[in-house]
Amino acid sequence: MSQAKLGDTVTVHYTGRLEDGTVFDSSVGRDPLQFSIGGGNIIPGFEQAVIGMIPGDSKTETIPASNAYGDHNADMVVVVDRQQIPPDMPVSIGQQLQVQQPGGEVIPVMITEISEAEITLDANHPLAGETLIFDIELVAIG
Repeated sequence: MSQAKLGDTVTVHYTGRLEDGTVFDSSVGRDPLQFSIGGGNIIPGFEQAVIGMIPGDSKTETIPASNAYGDHNADMVVVVDRQQIPPDMPVSIGQQLQVQQPGGEVIPVMITEISEAEITLDANHPLAGETLIFDIELVAIG
């Protein structure tokens, strides 16, 4: 059997969890994930973990933040005046919003703090700064 390599389209089952054991995503109970190794659609550490596996192989891989969603970037956290949010719009911690930049680009942000006067918005990926642990099973190549 051939090993998965750069450029291959692979099909995998996976479960991703944080260091405290919290599962944040899994393909168990649904269709497996299919992607091209090197296509840039999957975090680099996950792609690298699949390289060299053969169909039927399973492994657990620990991926540091630097090879996943990156470190948490304080420059991507902004505090806005509560008056900038429409008064009839309910807000809550953990809520995701879409913010339109002056150039028209829309970026997703999460509300992380709320006070009477201000709301803190974080544009980091929710898993930024986290070490991720994946259980990976290579189902097929091609």
